[in-house]
Amino acid sequence: MAEKTTEDTQLWIGTVLQDASGLQDSLFSSESDNSLYFTYSGQSNTLEVRDLTYQVDIASQVPWFEQLAQFKIPWRSHSSQDKCDLGIQNLSFKVRSGQMLAIIGSSGCGRASLLDVITGRSHGGKMKSGQIWINGQPSTPQLMRKCVAHVRQHDQLLPNLTVRETLAFVAQMRLPRTFSQAQRDKRVEEVIAELRLRQCANTRVGNTYVRGVSGGERRRVSIGVQLLWNPGILILDEPTSGLDSFTAHNLVRTLSRLAKGNRLVLISLHQPRSDIFRLFDLVLLMTSGTPVYLGAAQHMVQYFTSIGHPCPRYSNPADFYVDLTSIDRRSKEQEVATMEKARSLAALFLEKVRGFDDFLWKAEAKECGTDTYAVSSQTLTQDPDCGTAAERPGILHQFTTLIRRQISNDFRDLPTLLIHGAEACLMSFIIGFIYYGHGSQQVSFMDMSALLFMIGALVPFNVILDVVSKCHSERSMLYHELEDGLYTVGPYFFAKILGELPEHCAYVIIYGMPIYWLTNLRPGAELFLLHFMLVWLVVYCSRTMALAASAMLPTFHMSSFCCHALYNSFYLTSGFMINLNNLWIVPAWISKVSFLRWCFAGLMQIQFNGHPYTFQLGNLTFSIAGDRMVTAMDLNSHPLYAVYLIIISISCGFLLLYYLSLKFIKQKSVQDW
Repeated sequence: MAEKTTEDTQLWIGTVLQDASGLQDSLFSSESDNSLYFTYSGQSNTLEVRDLTYQVDIASQVPWFEQLAQFKIPWRSHSSQDKCDLGIQNLSFKVRSGQMLAIIGSSGCGRASLLDVITGRSHGGKMKSGQIWINGQPSTPQLMRKCVAHVRQHDQLLPNLTVRETLAFVAQMRLPRTFSQAQRDKRVEEVIAELRLRQCANTRVGNTYVRGVSGGERRRVSIGVQLLWNPGILILDEPTSGLDSFTAHNLVRTLSRLAKGNRLVLISLHQPRSDIFRLFDLVLLMTSGTPVYLGAAQHMVQYFTSIGHPCPRYSNPADFYVDLTSIDRRSKEQEVATMEKARSLAALFLEKVRGFDDFLWKAEAKECGTDTYAVSSQTLTQDPDCGTAAERPGILHQFTTLIRRQISNDFRDLPTLLIHGAEACLMSFIIGFIYYGHGSQQVSFMDMSALLFMIGALVPFNVILDVVSKCHSERSMLYHELEDGLYTVGPYFFAKILGELPEHCAYVIIYGMPIYWLTNLRPGAELFLLHFMLVWLVVYCSRTMALAASAMLPTFHMSSFCCHALYNSFYLTSGFMINLNNLWIVPAWISKVSFLRWCFAGLMQIQFNGHPYTFQLGNLTFSIAGDRMVTAMDLNSHPLYAVYLIIISISCGFLLLYYLSLKFIKQKSVQDW
């Protein structure tokens, strides 16, 4: 009986090994793909991680404004050591060009922390030990920008530009200044062809609210943005997130082609399906920040089978082994048991690869075969220095490209433009028809004062809401492009403030012109131009205030609240609600910087100064100089030209604050915390 049991056991083991061998042979059968590879013609690249231990500061991952909402002091909460966790422990590996390394594991295994460390964006963390080496040199921000392209998990693209326009604008910014326009256009077409985007090249990119390309196509556009400068190392964070299985498979096949084009591709995935898994060259399986397996994907089943964990037939190795190494936190006992199992597997793997130069587990019976790949004979012109700042387009070129991109994106958003135009027209006609029909009968002084106050105080409120919303929708894209060194703050600043002028001018014209004639204000071309310029300036000043608040504060709600608080303060101290002479010291000082106060003062001077005003009291008619009435409201303390200069100065102050905020604060979007 014992002999029979032994024979059955040996037969079962043989069957398992045969099944495992058959499984990996069926999984890793070669796929025919005769497409031309977008090859990298520079020097071979190497990415090496040596003895990396990385500590994550959990408290720093919570935004400071959320800590305040929890009644915690931000700078004190960071000091507690119990809020730190080891995200990565004793990790080492070495990958070369021609290989695609996939980092897999359950949630909290350390994938995101590893990518943060490699890309130099380890916000809120600290390297306890170890180094990152690129091509035999310690990693620096300059070396990262020169050699590494980082495709983030969330697509950050302007929705109203087409795929070809998006890539063309990036080509203008990213490719060296030595490239001719024909070379830039050729590079764009090559990227479109390689990423299979020809069928949607002239379709808008779109987003959640604007209909455009599909999710997989949008993700490939994000890859194309980074691929344009032909980097040697391509790192992607969760590239298949949010995609269906078919689209995800096609996307990873594209990345596999890119890797075979003499490029190093590093991707992080949660739990890939089997046909995606077989596209990987190398796999790094992590749990609790430690490697459990690192080696060829086709040898992963063989490795775990050799240590007593065979993969069941017809099961996906990625699913099975991620589940095997996951930490079960449903109960304290299960957490301790699964944690101990994961630690033993990690310790066993480290023991097996100890002494290997690249820390990769290698099957004894087979060669890994991942070091060399045949590439297409068609290669791109060698441009290994595309990422260096010296070869980048100059500041003027950056400015012209950015302003063209912004104007194109804004004017493609036809529904928003129509809504803004209808809003300005509706407000203008509502106010105008309230005061329309008086003919030669003169409107009372108080009614005319109320009209002039409404003209200057109502429309800025709508502009503020629009600007704050738009700035926060573009924030994550701006933050990532500045971080990647695509352009500097100066060109973006001037492109932003000048690129919005056409829309701003059209808005003020639609709003300001009907009111002037419907309400029968003082006729004359000079008076009309003075009136229009003052309205134009006050609306632009409110726009600059919204820009500054949006750049300084981290969330839409905080920026909106700040703008509303300032606007209401300026509104109440503008001289119409209460006479400026009756204000106590604090609101009196606020009124000095209230652009609504200076606009109201200027409009009153234009309408009343130098013009006698008559009013009737019973049967008596009196005539009073308009200057005296304006002076009585303390709105004649400065001449008209000084009013214009003061509003321009306030606008310049907000613009300076906006520039400094862009330069030094660099607020992250909410999804980047």
